[in-house]
This record gives sequence, C-alpha cells and structure tokens, in this order.
Amino acid sequence: MAQNKTIPTAIRVEDFLNAIGDTAKRDDAFKLLALLKDETTMEPQMWGTAIIGFGSYHYKYESGREGDAPLVGFSPRSKEFAIYLAAEFADKEKLLQQLGKHKTGISCLYIKKLADIDEKILKKMVNNSVTYLKTVYG
Repeated sequence: MAQNKTIPTAIRVEDFLNAIGDTAKRDDAFKLLALLKDETTMEPQMWGTAIIGFGSYHYKYESGREGDAPLVGFSPRSKEFAIYLAAEFADKEKLLQQLGKHKTGISCLYIKKLADIDEKILKKMVNNSVTYLKTVYG
C-alpha cells in the first residue's frame, strides 16, 4: 500500500508563510494561522510541503487504508485558501449558509480572502469539526 505523502515535516511554519509573495495573501495566512491556533489551542505544524495542520488523528478506512491527518489545517494556494475540516460535523450545512463567499469540497472549504467570510462562523466550524473528529477517532 502506498505511503501517505502528507505527513508532519520539520519545515518551519513561519518560514513557509513568509515566503508567500502576495502581501495580502501572506497577511491573511498569518491571520488564519492565529485564528486556528486560538480555536484549537494547538501548535501549528507543517504537513508535507504546503499544509499547516493543528493536532492529529489516526484514521482507518474499511478498505484497510490508514494514516494520520491533522485535526484541522489550511494551505494558502495560489488562487485561494484551502481549509481542511471533517467531511461531517454538527450544523455543517447551516454554518456554511452563514459563512459568506466560499466553495466546498468533501472535506475542504475554499475561500479567496478572510474578508469574504464571517470569522465567527469559521470558528464555530473549526470547533465543531475538531469535536467530531475527536469523538469519532478518539
């Protein structure tokens, strides 16, 4: 079975964020870092070369595939931020309706900039997602 590429690394989070060329994106990345750190009360760590994660959990699927993943994380991609949350959590659809301008994937939330969303709603989503993952995976 293939080994996961997204694993904790020794890359410094601040070095990664300081390398973002777009000043507005870099500023939002540091704000998002602080928001997630405050909400999770966990220290950030690089996962792979482009994901900043907080905490971790061990998953195992029915297929036998297993690994570790951050409880919550984000990646400042070139066009948008990808925020990694649980695929399911309490009040997800209700909170998404209140969030502001965004797109979604199965367990990803995509935003262009923090000014497009309600940060209080994002905080609730982060808390609900972390609570769900801790409940399901311990």
